[in-house]
Amino acid sequence: MPDTAQPRPTTHRFTDNQRWVRLIPIAMIVYIISFMDRTNISYAFAGIGHEFHVGKAQQGFAGGIFFVGYMLFQIPGGWLAEHWSARKFVAIMIVCWGAMAFLCGFVHSFDQLVIVRFFLGVAEGGIWPAVLVLISHWFPVQERARAYAFWMANLAISSIITQPLSGWIVSMSDWRTLFMVEGALPFIIALPLWLIFIRDRPRDAPWCSASERRYIETSISQDRLHEPLPGPFRDIFTNGTIWKFVGVYFLIQVGFYGLNMWLPTLLKTLTKQGFGTVGLIAMLPYLTAIVFLFLNGWAADRNRRYGRHVFYATATAAVALIISVLVAQSSVVLSIVFICLAIGGALAYDGPFWAAASRVLPVALAGGAMGFINALGNLGGYFGPFLGGYLQDRTGSFTATAVLFAGALLLSGLLVLTIRLREKPAATVPPGLGSGLPPSRRVT
Repeated sequence: MPDTAQPRPTTHRFTDNQRWVRLIPIAMIVYIISFMDRTNISYAFAGIGHEFHVGKAQQGFAGGIFFVGYMLFQIPGGWLAEHWSARKFVAIMIVCWGAMAFLCGFVHSFDQLVIVRFFLGVAEGGIWPAVLVLISHWFPVQERARAYAFWMANLAISSIITQPLSGWIVSMSDWRTLFMVEGALPFIIALPLWLIFIRDRPRDAPWCSASERRYIETSISQDRLHEPLPGPFRDIFTNGTIWKFVGVYFLIQVGFYGLNMWLPTLLKTLTKQGFGTVGLIAMLPYLTAIVFLFLNGWAADRNRRYGRHVFYATATAAVALIISVLVAQSSVVLSIVFICLAIGGALAYDGPFWAAASRVLPVALAGGAMGFINALGNLGGYFGPFLGGYLQDRTGSFTATAVLFAGALLLSGLLVLTIRLREKPAATVPPGLGSGLPPSRRVT
């Protein structure tokens, strides 16, 4: 029989891994600004409540309505990125989301704010699956959890920037100025960088060397030999594993976005400080999250047990959040330490989760599948802030809210353990940031 084995990609020097230093940082910057414009409302809650005479439940509703709009472009965004152009699609969305973010500063009623926040969600909706597809075009499977983890560190980095910046703007001016200043950043920073540096595939990038392009294309071709045969697009909606991923992601977003949106209010209550100081303190949980993201992504790529690493992260978050509430009365400092661990765990699932999800369907459907997971799962970002505000209105404290968020995070970790994936065993990775050998067999 003829030998059909594929040649192994050659070991690469760091200089042959330009996608790590060119593509990932720009994608991070774009999403940092995107994440900033969706979450800065957490520093506007007090001003919105005072000006429009609404309670915490309605404030949380205004924060969470973003995710109802957010779900609309998830599947189309992933599909267009795969079959048209991630670069062009995201550029259009940057313009739309920047316009909506800026308009938030000009609303004259609570209803207007809700409408603009909804369309902000619509505008940002397709960016996440589009970038996931873009990364899948540039990074073979054996690098993908690390690539996703590096990129998804934008969530933590954005919060490190957003928390002190938003706190400072609100303390020096008002919530309207906050929306206008941060709403201008997509036009000033995100759009120019994206158009200049991003290309859809290695063959389109003049900065990608021939050896790096050969390594990427050969590795991805070998990865696709292990993919199941493409089925009809409706398979996305009938695949039981996909629905489990939706459930896991929904529960995680209930916990993470609920905690993220109410973090400034929680820290202000704990520390009795103004928003300027609260913004500085609120950086600490996200500094912790960066470390957790990288370590968990690195460990998941080594053993390919992606589900377990999602569970480790969400269980850590749940336990730490409950402890933070229990010790709040006796030690503010200790409570903040455990809040840091909770946020760290609530973000560290990201790389392993999407690396696992990218292996569920063949490449022809992967973009739409990830968009579907992100669309329905992110509805948790609506329920978390809203229910968190409702429970605070009803009980007058954060305890019941913390139990809700912790329960959702723990349940998500338990659910992911029921998902059985065909995962490839870790291969020995040669020296060099992006190099790796294709695995030769599967394990369950």
